[in-house]
Amino acid sequence: MLLPLTPVRLKRYAAQVFGRKQGVVCEDLRFTYQEFNERCDRLSDALLRLGIAKGDRVAFLSFNCHRLLEAYYGVPQMGAILLPLNIRLGAEELTYILNDAGPRLLCFDPEFIPLLEGMRPHLKSLEHFVALRGKPASWAHASTYDELLAAASPREIDYRGIDENSVAELFYTSGTTAHPKGVMLTHRNLYLHAFYVTTALRCDDREVHLYTVPLFHVNSWGAPHTITLAGGRHVMIRRFDAVTVLELVHRERVTRLQMVPSMLVAMLNHPTFAQYDLSSVQELMMGGAPTNTALVRQVEEKMARCVAKGGYGLTETSPVLTIAHMKQHLADQPGDAQLRRKATAGYAIAGTEIRVVDLDGRDVQPDGREVGEIIVRSDVVMAGYWNQPKDTAQAIRDDWFHTGDLAVIDDEGYILIVDRAKDMILSGGENIASAEIERVIYGHPAVLECAVLAVPDEQWGEVPKALVVLKSGQAATEADLLAYCRQHLAGFKLPKSVEFLASLPKGGTGKILKKVLREKYWAGHEKRVH
Repeated sequence: MLLPLTPVRLKRYAAQVFGRKQGVVCEDLRFTYQEFNERCDRLSDALLRLGIAKGDRVAFLSFNCHRLLEAYYGVPQMGAILLPLNIRLGAEELTYILNDAGPRLLCFDPEFIPLLEGMRPHLKSLEHFVALRGKPASWAHASTYDELLAAASPREIDYRGIDENSVAELFYTSGTTAHPKGVMLTHRNLYLHAFYVTTALRCDDREVHLYTVPLFHVNSWGAPHTITLAGGRHVMIRRFDAVTVLELVHRERVTRLQMVPSMLVAMLNHPTFAQYDLSSVQELMMGGAPTNTALVRQVEEKMARCVAKGGYGLTETSPVLTIAHMKQHLADQPGDAQLRRKATAGYAIAGTEIRVVDLDGRDVQPDGREVGEIIVRSDVVMAGYWNQPKDTAQAIRDDWFHTGDLAVIDDEGYILIVDRAKDMILSGGENIASAEIERVIYGHPAVLECAVLAVPDEQWGEVPKALVVLKSGQAATEADLLAYCRQHLAGFKLPKSVEFLASLPKGGTGKILKKVLREKYWAGHEKRVH
């Protein structure tokens, strides 16, 4: 018997097996899996009544909430494609994405009405605007999202009619020097990713997952599918706020957190941190940016029952590829050795094949020193970039997806991300990894956040510069940090200067925006600003 591999089956399973269990918590609202399943089915019917057809795109401009979570099932279930939009983008970028993807319907939170009013004259494909909450604008559909669901039928759609290789979700990557690209994830990608990650994380129905990562960021690292498959509980948070996270972990007894390092730094160093009971958290996975041993140590010291570890993935890979579990036969190694491995990206999860290769495509030595590019072969790799066949062919060559991420790999298969290829600093003919310098600086007890980037230099072409935010109440000078770096780095890798800032700019997922930071230093220079 061959049934289509589609994530729609995951919420059907949860409704059948865990139907009476509380599955979704969103502010003051709580839904069982039966209720969640019915709302997803009503959404599918509402879309069909609005004339949305198979292959149409349905966009959401929304904070994390149960309605957007419902769209992860209700939209692809009826054959349409879900397009979650990055709420941190400006009007120009959002207009480009909407015109490139061509959705017929946009669901939006009321906070974005002023933004949309300015964009509407420039949007080419949208026929319906549906308010998720509040009073609809004059140009929006007369019924809100919940009113449309109330009028719809909760009838199930036969998933056997779904083509597992059709696109279910469309996510746009951050633009560098070009426009953002739409990553096409298929039903098959998402279904298999859910099983691979659920197995790798050893999830079960005791899971209580807090959505610190935005849902517009490649389905919040797969959580809508993995937690549903496991029968765990989804706890929604509209947007990251350190105090709200602490309160929800304490109140809902959250068992697992997934966070970008900058989010974690903010939470651990919040002045009210010690007031909350976080003993329920068993595992904290860090991804979205390279982590460091100092941060792993801080987590495990301040959250005694929690194991911290790194992970790695990309939008183009659904996203999770590796997790830094400690292998059982390495458990008797010294604590520092275990700490170093937890702070890596980890090793490949089942279902993924990962290599680190040199410029000639040969595997680098698994010695933890030789640098190469990560390439991937897996069922979770995207179908391609939306309307971008040339970029797709450049990224997927000989059945391997080329990530553009540089790394080393050790003899146990643990991968340490060295840098994005575009973030490498070429100084006087020497390649310097900004991420390596950042890991060292994060080890200084006074440092809260840092970013290292290349700045122009007449003698060397470009040199590393460190931009640092200090912890509240802590003090350090440029000389202090340079002396600290000198203890841990080769001379040619040392930052040539340190600048102290009150904060660092961040994107919607909490990642530090180096592109924004570079512009100040490269204005008027010929070098491309990534």
